[in-house]
Amino acid sequence: MKAYWIAHVEVTDPEQYGEYTRRAPAAFAKYGGTFLARGGRAQAMEGRATPPRNVVIEFDSYEQALACYNSAEYQDACGHRQGAAIAEVIIVEGCAP
Repeated sequence: MKAYWIAHVEVTDPEQYGEYTRRAPAAFAKYGGTFLARGGRAQAMEGRATPPRNVVIEFDSYEQALACYNSAEYQDACGHRQGAAIAEVIIVEGCAP
């Protein structure tokens, strides 16, 4: 069953955040992540407004999504995001069709 990373990100230091965006794709590629949404237009219809950058990444399984997040490649990239963004990342399992 598919799984998804859902991330809400407020970039506070674009220059430093750029290093994260250069490094993170290696992990997504290794674990089969496919971007479905990345920073496009968004509007909160209910609840709290989210930061301006919203990201959805699809993986073939929940296990792959977790492995990607916990991988050395992604954790290295995350080190460059620290202090450059306020991020909320949630991994959610999809539902059967």
